[in-house]
Amino acid sequence: MSESHPTPTARRPVIAIAGLAIETSTFTPTRTHAAAFHPDRGDEVVARYPFLADIADRAEFRGALIGHALPGGVVDRDSYESLADEIVSRLGAITAAEQLDGLWYDIHGAMVVDGLDDAETDLLGRIRAVVGPDVVVSASMDLHGNVTAELAHQVDLVTCYRMAPHEDALETKERAVRNLVDVLTTRPVGQQRPVKAWVPIPVLLPGEQTSTRIEPAASLYAQVPEVEATPGVLDAAIWVGYAWADQPRDRAVTVVTGWDREAVAAGAERLARAFWDVREEFVFVAPTGSFDECLTAALAPGAARPFFVSDSGDNPTAGGSGDMTWGLTRVLANPVFASTDGPTVIYASVPGPAAVETAVEAGVGATVTVTAGAEVDDLHAGPITMTGRVHAVKHGDRDAETEVVLQVGSVFAILTKLRKPYHHEHDFTDLDLAPRDADLVIVKIGYLEPELFDMAADWMLALTPGGVDQDLERLGHHRIQRPMFPYDRVFPSAPDLGARIIPPSNEPLGAIA
Repeated sequence: MSESHPTPTARRPVIAIAGLAIETSTFTPTRTHAAAFHPDRGDEVVARYPFLADIADRAEFRGALIGHALPGGVVDRDSYESLADEIVSRLGAITAAEQLDGLWYDIHGAMVVDGLDDAETDLLGRIRAVVGPDVVVSASMDLHGNVTAELAHQVDLVTCYRMAPHEDALETKERAVRNLVDVLTTRPVGQQRPVKAWVPIPVLLPGEQTSTRIEPAASLYAQVPEVEATPGVLDAAIWVGYAWADQPRDRAVTVVTGWDREAVAAGAERLARAFWDVREEFVFVAPTGSFDECLTAALAPGAARPFFVSDSGDNPTAGGSGDMTWGLTRVLANPVFASTDGPTVIYASVPGPAAVETAVEAGVGATVTVTAGAEVDDLHAGPITMTGRVHAVKHGDRDAETEVVLQVGSVFAILTKLRKPYHHEHDFTDLDLAPRDADLVIVKIGYLEPELFDMAADWMLALTPGGVDQDLERLGHHRIQRPMFPYDRVFPSAPDLGARIIPPSNEPLGAIA
């Protein structure tokens, strides 16, 4: 770190908190509306981040509005405008009441809004218009977000997760805030804004091929703290980018910030070249196969139990609609599961509001015939009709609202009023299901989240169709910049992985390649 000295101040800096976060697939027919962001406002915002209490002696925090939505389809423009307007209005009220020194911009980085290709930059531009050019902005992001030169220009500090799955999410947010407080209270002599070095990398890969659980991502991301520890550097980050949106900004990026221009440039270039050099080595985080191949492996004599299968193409935590019935249809069509004496299968999940209502009215133990799924995403399979016994009912879930379990043969199918991801053991045990005792657990997910990973005796990633299809070339992109690996494996010339120094937000951006 560069030599620094406390900046004399008669008060603690005031930091506002704002942001909208969602991962948005443009290949999913669903639309995301304002209510899906479950916005917190004012003091609710400050209360949602426990670590702020540990920094309260160094800064004061003011909540504007924070909204985090379950990944899904494109955000409709009216919903975005209403949330953006409220954020701007609340920040305007804060700046009218007191001097604002900093802003923590808590985002994901892969939000797509109808008519906008870089929604996070658009929102921050509106925020800048009300808080002014002197407010120092620190952004925290998902490593599956996208950092354009324009976004890098608008922020002063930016960081992202260093783990996939994102076990360091809270740690990353805290780092973004502590970096901001440090810049506001202790700066190198003569420095006002950190230097930012940005390097775009022509690689676009799904998260399931870039998990930090395995190589080469494990070693690649191990270099990030090494760069961060370089004298003159404040933070270093690698963005894999978001693979399931068809936008010009979708690609990998490195950004390094700090006080030493040469150090940040060298760090950003080191990480970018390291990423490019291992591009051919990325592989899926688990054995893969078609859905039928995964079922065959799970049912093979001697297969470990419980055996987990990821129905990855409709993963709602990557932006899938969660509404597809393709996987469940294939399970119920398999005669192995027709009898209650067959292998125990848990399938999570398919939305079906009418089916849920019918099951709730009938009650646990009743036999019902219901139809669910494919209300918005029927590209690969239509609604599915099932007759089974109501095994469980649960009300009050934040995402699903109401869940029911329908036993059809030896299959326990979870149906929801609204779509929901299943990441935790209690998601199942709360429904009187025992995933550790099941033969097969099928979850709409990509790489298994930590609790599922720990439960699984074995698992496979099913390469199924849907809005977040792992086969990007099969899915098809038309607007990404080319050449782009793996779409293009032969480049006419080596990519330019030199650092672009991004000017402060109070200076013109200029032309950045």
